Amino acid sequence: MKVYKFGGASVKNADAFRNLANIVQTHGGTTRLLIVVSAMGKTTNALEQVFDLAYTHQNFDDALQQSCQYHYQIVQELFPATDHPVYEELEHLFSKLKYTLQNLNHQAAYDQLYDQTVSFGELLASVILHHYLQLQHLANTWIDSRKYIQTDTTWREAKIEWEWTERLIKRDLPAILNEQLIVTQGFLGGTNNGLTTTLGREGSDFSGAIFAYCLHADAMYIWKDVDGLLNADPKHFTDTVRYAEISYQETVEMAYYGASVIHPKTIKPLANRLIPLYVKSFLNPAGEGTRICDCKYQKLAPAYIIKQNQCLLSFNAKDFTFISEKNLGTIFNALSELRLKINLMQNSAISFSICTDCNDQRLQKLLQTLQDQFIIHYNTGLTLYTIKNYDTESINKTVAGKDILLEQRTRTTYQIVCK
Repeated sequence: MKVYKFGGASVKNADAFRNLANIVQTHGGTTRLLIVVSAMGKTTNALEQVFDLAYTHQNFDDALQQSCQYHYQIVQELFPATDHPVYEELEHLFSKLKYTLQNLNHQAAYDQLYDQTVSFGELLASVILHHYLQLQHLANTWIDSRKYIQTDTTWREAKIEWEWTERLIKRDLPAILNEQLIVTQGFLGGTNNGLTTTLGREGSDFSGAIFAYCLHADAMYIWKDVDGLLNADPKHFTDTVRYAEISYQETVEMAYYGASVIHPKTIKPLANRLIPLYVKSFLNPAGEGTRICDCKYQKLAPAYIIKQNQCLLSFNAKDFTFISEKNLGTIFNALSELRLKINLMQNSAISFSICTDCNDQRLQKLLQTLQDQFIIHYNTGLTLYTIKNYDTESINKTVAGKDILLEQRTRTTYQIVCK
């Protein structure tokens, strides 16, 4: 039993769909394989733009039409017969999406409406993939992951109801998988009253891990446009190193600090059942990739992680008292309520500094919440550099020529915040 997860780049055009089908035929087999697919290309970004236009009462027709054309152009290349059922299903989904956008209930929270809208990207991609695999004589069943991955209502970052989710998956899916493949969506969950939730940006990896955990899979595979888990993003570094094998713990820490290959929540359910995770290249499917498992090793190459669009905040008590546990509790509670995640923190006797992803709306709410109790200074538009398993050479390479606002070093991790 295996789970394959394909991201947006794996289905960005017609040739990508053909390549995906070839990987499934060559490596996946015809049964006991569940395929999780993300939205195609940059569809999620496009739907976010459409949603924001609709939410602010602006005309969204042109933006929505561009997304429609993108999907239909790919479908026309894959399905020459215009009477193929995929056309009718796509038309139905786009009509439903337009209706949703036209009838947004502004009494509901922004994040709740976001989930009901942006989720259409995965539905569209999975329907196209389901029909294309059928066309390639790969029998498969399309399932709606929202009916199986049950969550609470933490919109845009839903928490999994594990017991209920596992019961539903075990009830229905093994019997199907014994006969044929399953195609489903990443990123999506559902509540017990039928509303759509999402699991966080890039959450399709996590979806795959949920299915793998509940099905007691033998392995999970994430197919990327890189040769495996690398020690740095090849967009920023030319001399990257591929890890042939790496532990669950090391991968969790790298994901926590912002490594983009693996979603941070993916590893825990796999590690709990010792399910190995393989990171493979859809451009070179025969390559070795990276095996993430319960393993030990002497030394790893330093891992370089870059997080952009960061905000550095410093809190000082207004009465010049020490930063106490009570002060910290107040700050942490406010951060938790606004779902602002701390990427780095440091304190002195009279100040407490944190680095977090910059979200203007949440940042302003944080300032409003805490301005009566603290003097707050902040800088935006910063970059956080992290080196895991650092050495002197890697630090010198990273700090050269940079204007450093904050620096921190632990036994295994070195971090700087720069302008």
